[in-house]
Amino acid sequence: MCTYTTIKGSVDGSAKGPGSSWFHVSDVTVYFDHPVHAMADHTLNIDFADPSKGPSARVALELTAESARQLVAAIQEALAAVPAELAA
Repeated sequence: MCTYTTIKGSVDGSAKGPGSSWFHVSDVTVYFDHPVHAMADHTLNIDFADPSKGPSARVALELTAESARQLVAAIQEALAAVPAELAA
């Protein structure tokens, strides 16, 4: 069953995309649905994009639910280890 729940947000960072080129990412879309490529019934899908550069300025992730939870935990652990003045 699909929930069609889609979360959109703003980000400020860089991603390595098509042609091994780095580009600025300003938008993120997160949703849980059928993957396009991953070998799983459903995945947490995360798209980082810069819409001002067209549809090819995009990096997409398809993670199993468990892998997504592990990623969230790893991000939180890494940020917790950084001095507060650096992570502002």
